[in-house]
Amino acid sequence: MTGIRRKARITALQALYELDCTKHKGEEALAHLAAEKALPQEGFSFSEELVQGVLQNKSKLDEFIEHFAPAFPAKQMSSIDRNILRLAIFEILFNTTPIKVAINEAVELAKSFGSDSSPRLVNGVLGSIAAECGKNEPIKI
Repeated sequence: MTGIRRKARITALQALYELDCTKHKGEEALAHLAAEKALPQEGFSFSEELVQGVLQNKSKLDEFIEHFAPAFPAKQMSSIDRNILRLAIFEILFNTTPIKVAINEAVELAKSFGSDSSPRLVNGVLGSIAAECGKNEPIKI
């Protein structure tokens, strides 16, 4: 059985993907996805926190992607991979999610929604960020 937080991450990813591909508003995309999935209030609140956090910090998150994956600029990456990375980096830097959990969840999202190479890309980028975070200093980009 998939946990509430995983369902919330899936919903957040789908909303971010929709927003990347359309001109829809974040609240609308998230609301209809949460209703469609019958997400409980706790899950909806977590999804909402993730989507708003990613949207508010998108340029900073993309800078992290550019820095830690210079061969894969965010603008040239698939929308799914880019948004999985944005979600995970947001969780690592701005949320209370443990780094290992954020990486594991992102890799699982990449396996479910990305291409065959997505899990490796996501794991590599997030592993580099985790190594930098482990130095007990603020990450400088």
